[in-house]
Amino acid sequence: MSARLAPDHLVAQSVETAGTDDFGDDASWREGLARLCDGLAADARLNDLGVEIAVMDVVRALSNRLRIVDWRRRHPEVAASPVGRPLFIVGQPRTGTTILFDLLAQDPALRPPLTWEVDHPYPLPRPDTYDSDPRIAETQAAIEASEQIVPGLLVHHPMGALVGQECVRITAGQFCSMIFSVQYRLPGYYHWLLHEADHAAAYRYHRMFLQHLQSGVPGPAESPCQWLLKSPAHLWQLDALAAEYPDAVIVQTHRDPLNVISSISALTHHLRRLASDESSITECATQSREEIVIGLERAMALRDFGALGGLRFVDVQFAEFIRDPLATVRALYARLGRELEPATERRMRDFLIAHPGDHGGTRYRWADTGLDAAEVREQVRGYQQRYGVADEQLR
Repeated sequence: MSARLAPDHLVAQSVETAGTDDFGDDASWREGLARLCDGLAADARLNDLGVEIAVMDVVRALSNRLRIVDWRRRHPEVAASPVGRPLFIVGQPRTGTTILFDLLAQDPALRPPLTWEVDHPYPLPRPDTYDSDPRIAETQAAIEASEQIVPGLLVHHPMGALVGQECVRITAGQFCSMIFSVQYRLPGYYHWLLHEADHAAAYRYHRMFLQHLQSGVPGPAESPCQWLLKSPAHLWQLDALAAEYPDAVIVQTHRDPLNVISSISALTHHLRRLASDESSITECATQSREEIVIGLERAMALRDFGALGGLRFVDVQFAEFIRDPLATVRALYARLGRELEPATERRMRDFLIAHPGDHGGTRYRWADTGLDAAEVREQVRGYQQRYGVADEQLR
C-alpha cells in the first residue's frame, strides 16, 4: 500500500494523466503532499477500496494543478483576470452554511463554483455547454457510487454535480486543506494543518483556480463575475483569506458549538467509512472539539483586534435562519446593499420547497461523542457571549 501512496509515484501518475510535468514556480505544495501521503500510509487505516479512493483523490488534485498551470502558461492573460469582491460564507460546520450557499446561488448575479467544474476544470467549462457537459454525468455517477458504499451519506451531506462546491475541494490542489483531515483519519496532518501550515499559498492557488474557471465561464454577461464561495474551513484562516482577498465580504454563521461538534463528528465518521473499516465517532469528536474551539477563538481574536484589514463582515444566526430562511436572506441583502430581485426570491422559495431538509433529524447525538458537555461549554462560552449565541438543547 505505501508504495502506491508514495508522493513520487503519485506525481508520476499525475504527469502521465495530465500530459505535462510543469507544476509552476511555487513548489510549496510538496510539503503538504508529503505529510498527507505519510498519514494515508501510516495512520488512515485504509481498506483496499480506501487506497483506491485516496490515490484517485491525490491524482485528481495533482492533475488539475498541472492542467491549470499549463493553461496559464499558454494564456498569460488569465493571471491578470480580477477576482473582485468575492462573497465568502464561513462559520462552523453544520451551521446552515450549505443551505445559505445554495439559496444565494439562486441569484444569477453570483457565480458559485459547481462540483463538476471543480473536479474537472479542464478542458475549460464553456457557457454553451455549462448545463450539459458530459463531465456532469460523470461527476454525479461518482457521487451516487459513494452513497452505494455508505448508505445514508448523502442524507448527512447532500452533494450533486450541479450544486456549488466548497473551497476545501479547490485548496486540495495545494494539499493544505481540511477536506483530507475530515475524509481520512490523519492526526499528524490535521495537527500540522491547524498549527503549523502556511495557508497563504493555498489562497494563492485558490485565486488561480477561480481565474481559471472564470476564463471559461465568466458569469453574468451584464456585469463582472462576483464569486459566491463557501467553506467553514475559512474560519480558521481569516488572516490568510484577508491577505489574498482584501475586498472580500464575509458572511459568518453562528450556532451553539456543542451541537455543531456532535453533528460534524457524525458526518466525519460517515465520510471516513468510505475508505476505512475502523472509524471511531469518539475519535472524530475529539478532533472536532479541538478544531472548533481553536477556530472560534482564532476568528474572534482576528475580528476583535482589527487584524483583518478592510474585510466586511455580516453575521447570521443559525436559529433565525432556520426559523425563516427568506427573511434572513432579505436582511442579509439589505446589510450588503444588494437588491433582492423578485425573480431571485421566487427561485429561492422554489429551492426551499424542493429541499425542505430535516435540520438534523436524529442523525447525531451528543452522547455518541464521549465528550464532557460542561467542559466543552466552558471552552466556548466566550464565543457564545461575544455573538449572542444561545445554548441549544443537546440532541
